[in-house]
Amino acid sequence: MLSITLVTPDPLALVSARDAVRAALSVGSETVLGDGALDLFAEGEAGATKSVIEAALRGLPVDFAVQAVENRRKRLLIADMDSTIINVECLDELADFAGVKAQVSEITERAMRGELAFEGALRERVGMLSGLSVDALQSCYDDRVRLNPGAETLVKTMAKHGARCALVSGGFTFFTSRVAEAAGFHLNRANTLIEADGKLTGRVGDPILGKEAKLAALIEETSLLGLTPADALAVGDGANDLAMIEAAGLGVAYRAKPIVAAQAHAKVDHADLTALLYFQGYVALEFVS
Repeated sequence: MLSITLVTPDPLALVSARDAVRAALSVGSETVLGDGALDLFAEGEAGATKSVIEAALRGLPVDFAVQAVENRRKRLLIADMDSTIINVECLDELADFAGVKAQVSEITERAMRGELAFEGALRERVGMLSGLSVDALQSCYDDRVRLNPGAETLVKTMAKHGARCALVSGGFTFFTSRVAEAAGFHLNRANTLIEADGKLTGRVGDPILGKEAKLAALIEETSLLGLTPADALAVGDGANDLAMIEAAGLGVAYRAKPIVAAQAHAKVDHADLTALLYFQGYVALEFVS
């Protein structure tokens, strides 16, 4: 049995989406999960069903996930930080304080699209911050960094229901430690900016946490819990998130680059991060606000 979860901020679009899915497939029961969220149930193969749903919903502002009903509720959440759990790319915002945002943002965009190797791109961008006062880190966090809508609810709801929540970022521990605390993550992993005499040196600590390290974190955390990657939900937006997204039982592309959206199990382009709870079969009454 498959669950077909439809999520949208537009109630009228949800009605249209439900009708379109019912016209395209032989659907059995349905369950209302919350405002703008609905589960439909059908027999079939997930890949073929996903293709049918994708065609049926074309043009509608509706996110969806197709998956087996069994093991929908994941016991590990592993999430990217920049542009996923938070609203910005911290390195780009730091670069603004150094007066080099345009140059750094262009490299970031290419790296997130998979056009540049992450490690080299990170070293190049951090190098442009050489001499920046470490005070800029706190100013950047205070002035620019905000949790994306639904992030805190996602993390705290999964944690309340027994899931372990890990924030794993190619960014920096200065930010992940604060974001993890604000959102309710149990742990965070990221890179370290090297500083001396109150200024950034333009270097980053080794080893660099990138694509393979994110995948390794997923494998390590599931193993520690006595689980497998099938028990994990991974979410991110850039090319360095792709390995963990593909390996997880449910891998979600959030407002993602095309290379990630094309290969993720599901994507969220319209709803907020609570869509990931609905995808797991949570109802709104279970959410921790």
